[in-house]
Amino acid sequence: MKFFPDIFGKKPQAAANLSDQESGWAQTLATGSVSVQDIIAPPAIEVDFDFIKIGAYYYRTLFVIGYPRFVEANWLSPLINFEHTLEIALYSYPVEAKGVLDDLKRKMTEMEATIATDIQHGHLIDPAVQAALEDAQMLQEELVKGAERFFQFGLYVTVPAQSKEELDEVTKQVESTLGSLLLVPKHASLQQEDAFKTTLPQGTDHIYITRNMDTTSLATTFPFVSSSLTSNSGIMYGINEHNGSLVIFDRFSQENANSVIFAKSGAGKSYLVKLEALRSLMFGTEVIVIDPEEEYKTLCQAIGGELISFNFSSEAKINPFDLSGIYEEGENELGLKILSLHGLFKIIMGNLTPSEDALLDRALVATYKAKGITPDPATQQNEPPLMEDLYKVLIGMEESTAKGLADRIERFVKGSLVGIFNQQSNIDIKNTFTVFSIKDLENELRPIAMYLILDFIWTKVKNDIRKRLLIVDEAWYLMQYPDSASFMYGIAKRARKYYLGLTTITQDVEDFLTTDYGRAIVTNSSIQILLKQSPAAIDQVADTFYLSEGEKHLLLSADIGEGIFFAGPNHVAIRIVASDDEHALVTTNPKELQEMAKAQELQKQF
Repeated sequence: MKFFPDIFGKKPQAAANLSDQESGWAQTLATGSVSVQDIIAPPAIEVDFDFIKIGAYYYRTLFVIGYPRFVEANWLSPLINFEHTLEIALYSYPVEAKGVLDDLKRKMTEMEATIATDIQHGHLIDPAVQAALEDAQMLQEELVKGAERFFQFGLYVTVPAQSKEELDEVTKQVESTLGSLLLVPKHASLQQEDAFKTTLPQGTDHIYITRNMDTTSLATTFPFVSSSLTSNSGIMYGINEHNGSLVIFDRFSQENANSVIFAKSGAGKSYLVKLEALRSLMFGTEVIVIDPEEEYKTLCQAIGGELISFNFSSEAKINPFDLSGIYEEGENELGLKILSLHGLFKIIMGNLTPSEDALLDRALVATYKAKGITPDPATQQNEPPLMEDLYKVLIGMEESTAKGLADRIERFVKGSLVGIFNQQSNIDIKNTFTVFSIKDLENELRPIAMYLILDFIWTKVKNDIRKRLLIVDEAWYLMQYPDSASFMYGIAKRARKYYLGLTTITQDVEDFLTTDYGRAIVTNSSIQILLKQSPAAIDQVADTFYLSEGEKHLLLSADIGEGIFFAGPNHVAIRIVASDDEHALVTTNPKELQEMAKAQELQKQF
């Protein structure tokens, strides 16, 4: 059957039968005006035996007549997350308990009589009848207690397609999916038009094919339980590979705002983090980055951030002895700073014996005391000492051990490394996007510089609490040393208190996860992102994150920018996506960077 809707959305009729109002509309159309109905109405609707065609699209509706005996929460997930677009309609109708109990009683009597007859004639009892009787008895008991209510439930699925061949193919796939759930679907033959209307967002069931269900069973059909991970606020991290939905998340809505990112080199770690930083800026979040390879320079310059190059020739200086000057009840600021300095000097000096460690502690206390700084918060506003002051205190001690410690830091005071760690701090974190670059430092000095910058940032964060992200790229540098690893863990554990989200990035997964502090940082991070992994590291990652064999395979075969996104107890496969403008700012692909540089040169010439 085929008909062409007129401007009123009705089947054709003789012009003589048009009402005055319809005639007026017809005249309006004749004068060149077009109504809203003309715009949204399809050019034709064809109703066939087993499908309908609306415009250029084909539709077929299925209804479900058979259901499994036992179901669990999220049992409809394969249908909800089906790869092809589907229109799914679920209808539930409450039924009066009294009428249901009367019907149950009659049905139970019939089934008991059937079983008794079989026994009397020596026949085997039909298992289906026995199971139905048990279900009916259980339901009767729950209804009488008021623990359950009774409903009738209808499930309908409309399959859209662009061709008849595609419609048949997708229909077979849907039927296969429903069959795997022990559902029995049927085509709404000769009722395709009414069935199609049933799945429209109108809330009207035109064919009314239902199944009895109690409250618990009905609750398991809740249609919005699927492998989606999105919220009403936050930034977009990427596309959910399971169902094509957006992964939108606000890390500050979790119990802490920390995240860890593990991936092999070139898998897209920095790309993802730069996207997150760029999008977070638009929501008023300040971003601070410790950048070992100067990968954030282009983004920093493009958005007007501040790039601080940390090397011997730069003007930027950081004094490791700085204090925040903020008093918190129950907290010894000077004591915490001295503990932090112990960690720094263990990286500089190497392993210390217990006697050397005790002597260093006395020397640090004496160094602050020489500047008039004591545990009294009022004295902690004084100008802090320098590394040179500690060197002089160690030289002034009579113990030979003190002379050995002084020799280990002499190169930072008088030798080849003079000036980099031995001047008063002259920088402040005021820009909304601040990048500390340590690319020009030797590998030997990078762990020292990262620890020093991290300690400086932590001091400033405590001094001025606001919404911030702290990004530590190539964090494995710090995880090499127990004291710097402990310091990183301390920040991860206390960051929430200061409205700070710590992002830890590393490609050396094994070095990170083999340490107790590394695993503790993962535990204290609400968000974990795993991108492409190397075969050498996949077993360690799988043990830490309890990955299935399928998830391990996904991470081994993932393309650039693909992986798994964990948020609390939930996780989904994710694909990182960016707009063209964002991509130009965050890409680190050498070929693309060269092409963009050439394009800029050509623009300058013309």
